[in-house]
Amino acid sequence: QVQLVESGGGLVQAGGSLRLSCSASGTIFSINNMGWYRQAPGKQRELVATITSGSYTEYADSVKGRFTISRGNVKNTVYLQMNSLKPEDTAVYYCKGNLNYMNYWGRGTQVTVSS
Repeated sequence: QVQLVESGGGLVQAGGSLRLSCSASGTIFSINNMGWYRQAPGKQRELVATITSGSYTEYADSVKGRFTISRGNVKNTVYLQMNSLKPEDTAVYYCKGNLNYMNYWGRGTQVTVSS
């Protein structure tokens, strides 16, 4: 069974940094786009960043220049480096991956930025 597991969330002060990781496990024969989304309390889930199998990246305007998405040396891993964090970045961050031509979501990791 294919699973995505996120890690690296936590509490950080404004201006600080965090690095999120997402690892895919199970029988995987195809990995296409992967991405990070977030959902703040009372708000809809929104796109943060995506990366294609060819490492083309896209970012939400709100995180451009502060966040960087990348793939690990092991292709079933994706990272989100978050710098210059702001209180408005507080949310549950979810990893999404197109694996074996199906979309999978992780359970999420909480990121809290204090002012």
